Amino acid sequence: MHVIETVAAFAHARAALVGDLGLVPTMGYLHAGHLALVAQARRENSCVAVSIFVNPTQFAAHEDLARYPRDLPRDLAMLEQAGVDLVFVPPPAVIYPPHFATSIDVGRVAVPLEGAARPGHFAGVATVVCKLCNITRATRAYFGQKDAQQTLVIRRMAIDLNLPTAIVICPTVREPDGLALSSRNVYLSHAQRTAAPILYRALCAAAAHYQHGERVAARLRNLVEQTIASEPLAQLEYISVADRENLHELDMISSAGALVSLVVRFGNTRLLDNILLSD
Repeated sequence: MHVIETVAAFAHARAALVGDLGLVPTMGYLHAGHLALVAQARRENSCVAVSIFVNPTQFAAHEDLARYPRDLPRDLAMLEQAGVDLVFVPPPAVIYPPHFATSIDVGRVAVPLEGAARPGHFAGVATVVCKLCNITRATRAYFGQKDAQQTLVIRRMAIDLNLPTAIVICPTVREPDGLALSSRNVYLSHAQRTAAPILYRALCAAAAHYQHGERVAARLRNLVEQTIASEPLAQLEYISVADRENLHELDMISSAGALVSLVVRFGNTRLLDNILLSD
């Protein structure tokens, strides 16, 4: 496994590879969800690269950039065991050199939900993903469904900019109690971690009502709100029942289904999750 810090060194290593390259972009502090993306990339490509870069442009001034969990030696050991070929660990100055001035605005799909809660977040995400795809010349790039709006932003960016990299979305990986895996779960206290599966229970309740014929979006939103309210440690930030492609909020759910997504706070920690409704 080669660990690489510069664009030129990555280009040299990439030229020596034979066949397709799968890329798994991460911000490090890896968990089983990341390793599931690596495993799928391993199955579908001749070679696999993982990037580890805590991207400063997707954090607002008040957010947790400085305290975002980091453990590079641990991450590298996990990736070597997983059979990764290349690991790209650029310093910020490599990705954003002096006088860097470009960002990518993907339009309306980036405006609601996380876009409203975290202004500028998705411009940072789209820009860094575009750069990583260009630097690595990956055949495919792999992302988790847990960050549902992010997947829509990245797909829109890849289509609009004619990126040659195919965007592959993989299912959310969960703990046995349903909590979606996230690097930020480490911030939770024991009591908060015990309470956190309420997110998935609320989503599953909405899915169950949908499967039993409920198509009024407001009723599903109310159901999720009531379920979250039953947990004293949980503070609902938002609940959305939206079109699966453009994130327009729905009144009635058609045969195309919907994306139910939410953000819940436990103290200072924001957890997000979602579920897709379909017939």
